[in-house]
Amino acid sequence: MAASVHIFRCREDSYGTLVHNDETGATASIDAPDAAAIEDALEATEWKLTEILITHHHAKHVEGINPLKRHHRCRVIGSRRDAALIPNIDVTAAEPDIVVVGALICRVLNIPGHTDGHVCYWFKAEKLAFVGDTLFSLGCGMPEVAPALMWRTLIRLRNLPPDTQIYCGHERTLLNLQFALSIEPHNTALLHRAKTVIRLAEKKQPTIPVTVAQERQTNPFLRADLPSVASQVGMHGAPAARVFKELVERRKLFRSLASVA
Repeated sequence: MAASVHIFRCREDSYGTLVHNDETGATASIDAPDAAAIEDALEATEWKLTEILITHHHAKHVEGINPLKRHHRCRVIGSRRDAALIPNIDVTAAEPDIVVVGALICRVLNIPGHTDGHVCYWFKAEKLAFVGDTLFSLGCGMPEVAPALMWRTLIRLRNLPPDTQIYCGHERTLLNLQFALSIEPHNTALLHRAKTVIRLAEKKQPTIPVTVAQERQTNPFLRADLPSVASQVGMHGAPAARVFKELVERRKLFRSLASVA
């Protein structure tokens, strides 16, 4: 089934994303970070909002639900585990449930890590995956669960078909790039990708979507099971989950130093 995706910046560093079924006219907003920005995007595209698909309960992803639902009378779909934390939710979903947007079929994947109840909306036929804040371009969300659990989640996302386009909730790619280069300064795929990221950032253009294949080659958080990455952080021979935890701790410090600079 034909699908169109419209991505736009909202708030300070968030993305709004609309998924439109060209056949039926149904349109889903992935999360609801900013009702006004989503309304502007709907007006620009001339699409009608029929669903809001919530990836997780954090405020930056749910604050626009109430005004959007009042205006459009759309369905709000979200994680069954997060249901009590999502305002005005109509339908709860968890793996292996199916969600439909018009004629588009979406599989719900449980991807705990950034939050315990986080879900991904995977439109397999359209090669689209909306991962919220669990996986970022060149990075990942900071885990609220045990890092070992999040590592298992990231392996699942890494194993999606390589041409799957990943859409995340925030624009963090430039800072993530700087951290990735500190871990793998000689990664040729990463060095090549850096040129594209910097060019897009300079033009203030979105750095997503990105494919699973690109992330496999360049995102250090998806590469914690590689001996070269383990050695780079002084953990040669350590289990991948421990290497991932070390990367998370280093990323926290890196972000803290960057905010001070």
